[in-house]
Amino acid sequence: MPHADLVFTGGPVFTADPVRSRASAVAVSGGRIVAVGADDDVRELIGPGTEHVDLRGRLLVPGFQDAHVHPVWGGLDMLRCDLRDAETEGAYLDTVAAYAAAHPDAPWILGGGWGMSAFPGGTPTAAALDRVLPDRPAFLPNRDGHGAWVNSAALRLAGIDRHTPDPADGRIERDADGAPTGTLHEGAMDLVRRHLPATTPEELEAAVLEGQRYLHSFGVTAWQDAIVGDYGVGDDPGRAYLSAAASGRLTGRVVGALWWDRARGLEQIDGLLAKREEYRGGRFAATSVKIMQDGVAENFTASMLEPYCDGHGHPTDNSGISFVPPELLNEAAPRLDELGFQLHFHAIGDRAVRECLDAVEHAIARNGRNDHRHHIAHLQVVHPDDVPRFRELGVVANMQSLWAALEPQMVELTLPFLGSPRDAWQYPFGDLLRSGAVLAAGSDWSVSTPNPLAAIHVAVNRVSAPGEEEGEYPPFLPEQAIDLATSLTAYTAGSAFVNHLDETGTIAVGKLADFAVLDRDPFAGPTEEIGATRVLQTFVEGERVHAAADA
Repeated sequence: MPHADLVFTGGPVFTADPVRSRASAVAVSGGRIVAVGADDDVRELIGPGTEHVDLRGRLLVPGFQDAHVHPVWGGLDMLRCDLRDAETEGAYLDTVAAYAAAHPDAPWILGGGWGMSAFPGGTPTAAALDRVLPDRPAFLPNRDGHGAWVNSAALRLAGIDRHTPDPADGRIERDADGAPTGTLHEGAMDLVRRHLPATTPEELEAAVLEGQRYLHSFGVTAWQDAIVGDYGVGDDPGRAYLSAAASGRLTGRVVGALWWDRARGLEQIDGLLAKREEYRGGRFAATSVKIMQDGVAENFTASMLEPYCDGHGHPTDNSGISFVPPELLNEAAPRLDELGFQLHFHAIGDRAVRECLDAVEHAIARNGRNDHRHHIAHLQVVHPDDVPRFRELGVVANMQSLWAALEPQMVELTLPFLGSPRDAWQYPFGDLLRSGAVLAAGSDWSVSTPNPLAAIHVAVNRVSAPGEEEGEYPPFLPEQAIDLATSLTAYTAGSAFVNHLDETGTIAVGKLADFAVLDRDPFAGPTEEIGATRVLQTFVEGERVHAAADA
């Protein structure tokens, strides 16, 4: 038997196969796994040209796959005015001031990543930003991408004043006199965004590579980019992915989810078909369609079956926004399904979740069942009646489990306005698992960290991972916790299933050799330490794409 190119011994190995078997050694040749078993099973495959990695008791897992992520936005933020590491208004303003001073010729200050919990009501002001940036316009989306912080110069340039009406799919934050205060929610962001300078192809490709580097550092070897196509101004990453793939620099496997323009109707489908044909090359293929059905709970745009509360338990007249009217959604879903697209839904509120499930049900009624593997991401509030429908309809539950913990944003901006019993319907991963639903996982980075192990920590413990949030909180709805093996499988085999990357996701003979080497075996320690686990090395088809300094 010829010698292997790469061999791991001294396990353990988490295979994520159907029985979650364990091994201690893996051998790779030509980018594929040729042996899985005990150390003795691969010893004869080690030759003078074989790279031998001694795991020394550290866990080898399949490469993580992120089923909902925005790595190009994240990469752009890292290359621009990056606010991710600050946590207070003062720290944000210091970062903006330093970036502006370092880039005196930039016509706009662009970037983002601020957290809503740093500001009263989650809404920063133009007046604060004006103190450090009085002349040049600034456009700084928050971490979840559903709101933007702008200064007075940006408001003036866009012509936004007390007389500007709110768009149908968004809201301008205003003072008591109706004047804009500096936060734009959802579709209102477009009032400024349309004035931004176009992102150049060179900037987008640099962002692809920076985002890829960061994802690889967390063991992520494949992902579904949750928005490609005609979205915003000059920020479609599709051609940048193609360029990186053509040059051999795209080492990750990428499924693109083409943006469904909620301001248009079925006439856009021909354009989506054309993009699907254009956006296919190397390790990149845009075979999914992203439908954002609602907003987020913190700014009251998540679509709810019942109105939000006013913070004192009394109902309001606002139940959020369904961005795509259900009658259109119920027509679009069968058409897209018939054309072979995967449907990738954003749904935060219980009404949005139900509308997405209903749309898939319409698609099945018209077209029959197929293997498109439609999925709904986020799933913050799910009505109990809808939990079993995931299994019944074959819809994958795409978890962003990092959010399923108590932290300032949840405590201050969400729980008081959901009210009972809805506050107990959040992130019901345990119920979905028990109902038989297929689970996948993702991060929604740059909304939150792309670290799978931080998210897995929350899925298992229902508390934030060490270093992710300040303060001590009890477990959040601990009956919805899932075990470590289930969460690891969701982040590997489950997301590979969603991505139709069936040659990946598990460690088995014949599969592609995509791996992550962890710095410990989290199964061997207390669950409270899962989030402290780090990725030391990442491999795609047996080629090392990341190595930590202490690997």
